[in-house]
Amino acid sequence: MNEISINTPALLFPAISLLMLAYTNRFYAIASRVRSLHDEHNKVQNKENIFNQIKNLRRRLNMIRNMQALGVASFLCCIICMYFIFIARLDIAHVLFVLSILSLTVSLSISLAEIVISTKALELELSDIEGLENDSLLNMFKRD
Repeated sequence: MNEISINTPALLFPAISLLMLAYTNRFYAIASRVRSLHDEHNKVQNKENIFNQIKNLRRRLNMIRNMQALGVASFLCCIICMYFIFIARLDIAHVLFVLSILSLTVSLSISLAEIVISTKALELELSDIEGLENDSLLNMFKRD
């Protein structure tokens, strides 16, 4: 097996920290939107669009929770990996480093899926405002 130094898992610290900050910002943005939708729900007669948005937001909140959990798991695996490198148990350190990378990869994959869903949420908003029920945001750029 290749040698692993304490610097190897330490390289992930800034990346994981920045990702966790981005995930937290997404969570706050969704929480704010949920609060505003709650207020709108009481004022609007046609609630179908609001129900669709709430369903979308609930799914995204679950995804963000999973993204954050996997990000924390990745971070913890890095820390524990560094400990095992320090006590010269490189076999365990290698496994923990791989687990950290896998956790981070799955977290990023869920993040990409959440971005796709958030785009659909924006399309719901636009469809309500502009009547674009069947258009996607990408098709808007193709118009003359």
